[in-house]
Amino acid sequence: MAERVQSLSPALARRVALAAQGFGRAKPESVGIRQFRALIERLGLLQIDSVNVFERSHYLPVFARLGAYDKASLDRLTLARGGRYIEYWAHEAAIIPVSLWPLLRWRMDEYRQTYSAKPGGWVAANGEMLDWLRAELAERGPLAASQIEHDANVRRGPWWGWSDVKRGLEYLFMFGEVVTAGRTRFERSYALASQLLPTEVLELEVPKGEAILELVRLSARAHGVATLSDLADYFRLRQAEAKPAVDALVESGELVPVTVPSWKRAAWLHRDARLPRRIEATALLSPFDPVVWDRGRAERIFDFHYRIEIYTPAHKRVFGYYTLPLLMDEALVGRVDLKSDRKAGVLRVQSAWSEEGHAVDLSRLAATLRETAAWQGLGDVEVTDRGDLASGLGRELGV
Repeated sequence: MAERVQSLSPALARRVALAAQGFGRAKPESVGIRQFRALIERLGLLQIDSVNVFERSHYLPVFARLGAYDKASLDRLTLARGGRYIEYWAHEAAIIPVSLWPLLRWRMDEYRQTYSAKPGGWVAANGEMLDWLRAELAERGPLAASQIEHDANVRRGPWWGWSDVKRGLEYLFMFGEVVTAGRTRFERSYALASQLLPTEVLELEVPKGEAILELVRLSARAHGVATLSDLADYFRLRQAEAKPAVDALVESGELVPVTVPSWKRAAWLHRDARLPRRIEATALLSPFDPVVWDRGRAERIFDFHYRIEIYTPAHKRVFGYYTLPLLMDEALVGRVDLKSDRKAGVLRVQSAWSEEGHAVDLSRLAATLRETAAWQGLGDVEVTDRGDLASGLGRELGV
């Protein structure tokens, strides 16, 4: 029982962390709504990112844990208008259960206060635009930004070429006045919160302290074992905000103080955390998977220094544009840079690297890549001769 544990070895801490994230379990024979819901409940959220050189990030944690599944089925569950899931700034932009939305109302209020009070800021200077967008959505919503006709709906400025219409919608989204109403070809549609959310969700007022307590509780379950910075980061809380919640969970017995010698900082174990003797898993992780999205935690637990290089000039990249950490059992043993060449019907391995001190089972990696290609609807896997695993992986794949 977790209540009796006072010290965890680094290896056991790794296994606890992975088990809490859904690894080490047999993959289901088939994947459907029940499996999707159970996984999202376990993780708390699926982080969204627009890069799809291989695959959009929110699909990948599901594939890593459950195996091949129908992405359209996940879309119908998570991106449907008025369903059980919605998007908000939870960790970063993320798909979350609608039930979590009221727990983030305090963040919406703080965003509104901060951006509205900023001297010379966009919100203060564009009150008429925001009022017009509210009126447009009230009359015609839900709408995508591209469906809104306005002289200011022209791409400009530093926000990835956003128009003022798009920028205004995103501010209203941050403030909680506007919510997501599904996506089409990944373009977000917007609706007034009052048009889409159930009355009981809209009217539920959760004091900030109580909301943070529940967010830290969810974070603790998803981590298994964690430091204060880990517990705060999962929902992008400040550590000073999270600490009273941690203290309350310790007092109630939900969190158990433990030591992990190599961590060199205070840690807590969730009382329901599994303490597995071993983890069996092979998976390629999204750069935005909760196992690795906190780069400091990944380095502390797995001795894995990870930086995504999509924003790095090509000549300065070390491992590749979209390099995915390779999990084998309880270790991150390598990195594989993938690209889905949809026109050619090929999954391209742009590079493949092992981590120092780790052996990579190339047969397992090859099998995972074949499964990945099939899930993506691609035929062949082709390997570029870059990285210390590339030549051996090519031979294993027979290419």
